Amino acid sequence: MELKHTVTSTLLIFSILTTAETSIKAQTGSDNPFLVKYDSPFEVPTFDQIKNEHFLPAFEEGMKEQAAKISAVYRQRSTPTFQNTIEAIESSGEILNKVSTVFFNLNSANTNDEIKEIAKTVAPRLSQHSDDIYLNKLLFQRVKQVYDMQDQANLTSEQVRLLEKTYKAFVRSGASLDEQDQQRMREINSELSLATLTFGQNLLAETNDFEVIVTDETDLAGLPASLRSAAKQSAEKAGKPKAWRFTLHNASVMPFLQYADNRSLRERMYKGYINRANNDNEYDNKALAAKIASLRAEKARLLGYDSHAHYVLEESMAKTPDRVYDLLNQLWAAALPVAKSEAQEMQKLMDREGEGKELEAWDWFYYANKVKMEKYNFMAEDVKPYFQLENVREGIFTLVDRLYGLSFTEIQDIPSYHQDASAFEVKEADGTLVGVMYMDFFSRESKRGGAWMTSYRKQSIENGERIAPIVSIVCNFPAPVGNEPVLLTPDEVTTFFHEFGHALHGLLSNVRYKTLSGTSVPRDFVELPSQIMEHWAFEPEMLALYAKHYKTGETIPTELVEKLDKASKFNQGFQTVEYLAASLLDMAYHTLPAGTKVDIPEFEKKMMDKIGLIDEIAPRYRSTYFQHIFAGGYSAGYYSYIWSEVLDSDAFATYKESGNIFDKDIATKFRKAVLETGGTAEPMELYKNFRGREPDVKYLLKNRGLQ
Repeated sequence: MELKHTVTSTLLIFSILTTAETSIKAQTGSDNPFLVKYDSPFEVPTFDQIKNEHFLPAFEEGMKEQAAKISAVYRQRSTPTFQNTIEAIESSGEILNKVSTVFFNLNSANTNDEIKEIAKTVAPRLSQHSDDIYLNKLLFQRVKQVYDMQDQANLTSEQVRLLEKTYKAFVRSGASLDEQDQQRMREINSELSLATLTFGQNLLAETNDFEVIVTDETDLAGLPASLRSAAKQSAEKAGKPKAWRFTLHNASVMPFLQYADNRSLRERMYKGYINRANNDNEYDNKALAAKIASLRAEKARLLGYDSHAHYVLEESMAKTPDRVYDLLNQLWAAALPVAKSEAQEMQKLMDREGEGKELEAWDWFYYANKVKMEKYNFMAEDVKPYFQLENVREGIFTLVDRLYGLSFTEIQDIPSYHQDASAFEVKEADGTLVGVMYMDFFSRESKRGGAWMTSYRKQSIENGERIAPIVSIVCNFPAPVGNEPVLLTPDEVTTFFHEFGHALHGLLSNVRYKTLSGTSVPRDFVELPSQIMEHWAFEPEMLALYAKHYKTGETIPTELVEKLDKASKFNQGFQTVEYLAASLLDMAYHTLPAGTKVDIPEFEKKMMDKIGLIDEIAPRYRSTYFQHIFAGGYSAGYYSYIWSEVLDSDAFATYKESGNIFDKDIATKFRKAVLETGGTAEPMELYKNFRGREPDVKYLLKNRGLQ
């Protein structure tokens, strides 16, 4: 879905702003769903009542309410205590949290032009509101007094953790800066809020704008029937009934690159994909990426750090850029020769086929698939009939029941933000409510790319009662075509397991404070619960539970399971190298000292040349569509997936070494040490509570076939 033209956008913003006061007056009563208690099952957001006109008034009322509560904290004359200062800050902002979680989740999963414009309006206001709290010297004085006197306060370990996190949040936001530097900090935060938002909106617009229209059926040679059907349906929806339409959404572009025999069309699709937001048009992200990197570096310098990466990593498991580089460089040295060997293997196949051409980047997916077929007599299409979406979902439910005793029951009569999103009640074996989980699977133009887990309500404990969380997983699987079921590729199955692991981290949380709840942990630890789930996906014992042929009900044959396992190590050089290249690019941007100006294409090329990336491989995310780091909260943190993979590979080895991948005793230990504890302790401490030692990288190298 395209953004409206500038004039229309400006008028819409003007309309929102000029009617805000009237709207607030009109919507501060019971007719604004955010300003009253949700009247719905499990108190989920009343999506059926929420309208775009409710957002801005609720944001304004939420900021007003929180500002009043914060003012009451720092204006009180009583001696600062944990309860009247830290807990008071923690409990402020109820309305603002309600509207923010719904609004920004919709902006990612089901946006429209009006929501996009509201986001641009409210982003700098939220930045200002946050600064008004964290740069408030009187408030910080009270926080610091509690922090300095904590040894005399008889606090629990969780309270100490919240106190430390709160104190650091103020310091790392600039509470100790002088007035001039605080003013500059406010300006930087405001600019960043809008720049990062616009980056993501530009990427979505570019992704939606690109299409390849095929009118000659011979150009579809090599493409599986399921992709052809989806492309036909897409073309019909676009008003082109006699054609096939392919887009840059993953469900379309990736199988096209993998299977299309037409090399020129593969080249067109690939170049469209890697040049997103890099086309010198209104959606170009080059200037934004440079601006974001520069502002972050300046902010880090104001706070006394050498770079943004130093600032970010202080609160991570890695702690320093040097430790991140040590891991990335170690893996790069192991993976690059493997990737080069894979390229040579594909070139040999091209030569045998008489192509007479050099392997190019747009050939990689296609010839990797051919080599895999030649070596293992295996293609992803071979196993898709055994991975019907509903069967995979039920398989995950069975796994989680075996490990943790959880049950999932679909809730029919419950508000939802889109017809594709379904909700499930999650219970313990004894019937105790754990939480509510939404699942939103299918790709659409109103949804950004990728897959993610999010929360509509975080778990906490209030007055001795556990407040059950409301979580959601969002994917971009291909939408169903006609009456045909949705069949997943192995990569999509892995994605499902991955996001479900994040959801378990949110659902099983059992801590007192929202700030420490669920996935509120460092970036390089948060992927452990998600990535360990991936290990079960293709274990033979697990496949026997859910991999049933969608027509015959036959369990996936043993010989096909063996092929899947052998083929899983194939192309690991490519997959590791493209990921590491993106991680190193992220670190390069965010270790820049303040004042450095970069030309984005030149900087990216120099960085890739420096590490020796071969021409046939591009970084998994190039700069202009690297949403993780420029719009998604993973700045100086994209490495965290591989860091966490060291953890998850080591952790899953515990199950393998026990001889039972469904071992409940191990699962209970993992649940107690990791899934229930949120951010209540240092991540390595939590991991060692589970494993009894620090993780060993050898299991990662073994799993990736890089030893």
